[in-house]
Amino acid sequence: MDAFQYRDRQLLAEDVPLAEIAERFGTPTWVYSKAAIERAWDEFATAAVGRRVLVCYAMKANSNLAILDLLARRGAGFDIVSGGELKRVLAAGGDASRVVFSGVGKQRDEMRLALEAGVRCFNVESESELQRLDEVAGSLGRRAPVSLRVNPDVDPGTHPYISTGLRESKFGIPHDQALRIYRIAASLPNIEVTGIDCHIGSQITTLAPFLAALDKILELVDALDRAGIRLEHIDLGGGLGIRYDEETPPSRSALLQAVFERLDRHPRGDELELLFEFGRSIVGNAGVLLTRVEYLKHNGDRRFAIIDAAMNDLMRPALYEAWHQVRPVDSTPHAETAVWDLVGPVCESGDWLARGRELALAEGDLLALMSAGAYGMAMSSNYNSRARGAEVLVDGDRVHLVRERERVEELFALERRLPG
Repeated sequence: MDAFQYRDRQLLAEDVPLAEIAERFGTPTWVYSKAAIERAWDEFATAAVGRRVLVCYAMKANSNLAILDLLARRGAGFDIVSGGELKRVLAAGGDASRVVFSGVGKQRDEMRLALEAGVRCFNVESESELQRLDEVAGSLGRRAPVSLRVNPDVDPGTHPYISTGLRESKFGIPHDQALRIYRIAASLPNIEVTGIDCHIGSQITTLAPFLAALDKILELVDALDRAGIRLEHIDLGGGLGIRYDEETPPSRSALLQAVFERLDRHPRGDELELLFEFGRSIVGNAGVLLTRVEYLKHNGDRRFAIIDAAMNDLMRPALYEAWHQVRPVDSTPHAETAVWDLVGPVCESGDWLARGRELALAEGDLLALMSAGAYGMAMSSNYNSRARGAEVLVDGDRVHLVRERERVEELFALERRLPG
């Protein structure tokens, strides 16, 4: 979180005090650092120099158009999981030929949209999806480029809700069925087999799961070669973790170098292009959620700080019991330190954003929930008819409003009362 530092006891985003952002745009507000996003992306790009590598930003982490625009300008590809995400990429100036289309439930109209746009590859996740894609491509007189997302049954050692590579996961094709389904894919008239894909989970903090998955994928590459099906690329997905608390994930360059070393020992290693799908590791530590304390409340032994952000703004704590560091925007001592639970206004007992934090708080204080650039606004909702906050992107001493604060009237603008 180098982009968010204290200066004269005031927490800044790059060179802009967060208190000024709150004064100008209100709270809750999402604040992103342009420099932090660029540094994260550039570390991947630098590590890949001299290699045939396409890093596709997994835009489900944060799909704001300004962030997509920033990454597209730096040469990023994009990993999408819906037709809506493809439209966002195109609206942001992204290149469809650098897009991979993942997801277990692609609909026919989404397939048509992606084929007409000319996406790089479909990551197919079931035999039924493969058959449907062949039909849709045939109806358009096209051949669909395909990789199968194979489930390597590798435990990523992360939260069960974000573990996607185990046998019981809804994602991907079981490793022991992959060869059979590849043979079917190769026989279909409107399918062009181009690669193989896997993605074992998110917030992975060691190298071992990535390398175990790569070994399983390379076994399949060999089996497919023997079957006369030669692949052009391997897509290893993403999932590299970030530091929220005490995690010590490998660096971005360490992961890529370990993968390159393993691939270099394979007979076809220099022929296979590598694709990755990184999201959280690019934007996670580049954003904070700025919020204000509305009320302080004691219920017996528990102290509650009721803030104006809620589970509809940042779902991760309620969904995963995720941990986000909490920093006061003004670190000047002004109250006694106590242990607080930070909760929101939403009418649910699960509406909490941090528990058991030692903070010196007063009503009206501004707080920053750190490491909130990924899966924050992207997972937010309008539960309790709450309008979502603004998004701003800081570039040095400049602040760009990249999404206006919603108005409540906009939430029901598409609804209709009954006649009469």
